[in-house]
Amino acid sequence: GAVAYPLVSRGERFPFLAPEAEAFVLGTPADDADHHAALLQGVALVERLCLAYVRLLGGTVEGPVTFTGGATRSAYWNQLRADILGRPASVPERADSALGMAVLAAHGVRSGGPAADGAPAPLAAPRSMVRLRTVVEPRPEVGRRFDEPFITLVDALEQRGWLPPATAAHAREHG
Repeated sequence: GAVAYPLVSRGERFPFLAPEAEAFVLGTPADDADHHAALLQGVALVERLCLAYVRLLGGTVEGPVTFTGGATRSAYWNQLRADILGRPASVPERADSALGMAVLAAHGVRSGGPAADGAPAPLAAPRSMVRLRTVVEPRPEVGRRFDEPFITLVDALEQRGWLPPATAAHAREHG
């Protein structure tokens, strides 16, 4: 099938900096449904590249990821992303971005560690603000089908000069 790099406007800032980057589709989609599927898959493939880049930078990527935003109402979208990322995904009951900002703010306020008076640990406040709707488990047999499209996308981004060679090599091996 087709592999897409879906940008809505010119320029990329993460997981690489390329002001000249533009959306593209490799291959010819069979029809509109195939094109739409390639775009959705492309978003998740870029998320996978983001996680590989965080690891390259020395970050720890463990445990489930959390999906937020209005698109979390789609069970298909949540499952596709979990499959492509190869990671469990927590989906909160309230997944709107405003709540996410409040959770991040609560974590920031508490990030200095436990207070001298025995106040809760840093993540206690955010965890108390979020109730899970579900956890989506990845299906490894489905996820493996996206390994080749992932490498194809990484290669295309590198060939265009947007993805640095070291980042591309790391993504191929660890993405």
